[in-house]
Amino acid sequence: MDAPQAGQAEAPKFDAAFRKKLVDLFRWRRDVRHFRPDPISQDLLDHLLDLANLAPSVGLSQPWRFVTVDDAERRAAVRADFEICNRLALSEQSDERGALYARLKLAGLDQAPCHLAVFVDPDPEQGHGLGRATMPETLAYSTVMAVHTLWLAARAAGLGLGWVSIVNPDIIKTILDVPDTWRLVGYFCIGYPAIDHDVPELEVTGWESRHPVLRIRR
Repeated sequence: MDAPQAGQAEAPKFDAAFRKKLVDLFRWRRDVRHFRPDPISQDLLDHLLDLANLAPSVGLSQPWRFVTVDDAERRAAVRADFEICNRLALSEQSDERGALYARLKLAGLDQAPCHLAVFVDPDPEQGHGLGRATMPETLAYSTVMAVHTLWLAARAAGLGLGWVSIVNPDIIKTILDVPDTWRLVGYFCIGYPAIDHDVPELEVTGWESRHPVLRIRR
């Protein structure tokens, strides 16, 4: 028998019960806006970020940069920026949509025990440029993969994530005092959901509904 190569191992068997649970995880992953105030242990948060770090990345560049936001003044500044951006977004809605938009809860900034900003380093030394010469945006795509990995891992641990996209990226960078070259991918609230449901809240409120998969054959 040939000796196994370095890094080679026997792959685990994912049985039908596991695959069913995996489908449940996909279905119950929600963009959470209502959180309980229960704290998240540092060990659990560290574990989730370690799992996110297993995400695939172009050239094995691992371009994601995680910034936990614990300082009360910085959190307040982020919330203030959200309020400004949210008012602007509301003003740009039609009358019909505006009334619905005003009723949406679009952030859990006050309730979530953990705030996490995720950035992409647009030119990391790691990876040596492999795979991104013609598509440099794959660095940002890789970072979104890390976010999705974190999202699923958090849901499996009973936690929820809320993506707060109604912010000014440049303002957030200034508030958090990160390198100027970094680009914001998302600002996230993390915590234990106050309510659980397997239907997106935007679908429940009538903003939008999930459509069947769009597939084109050539």
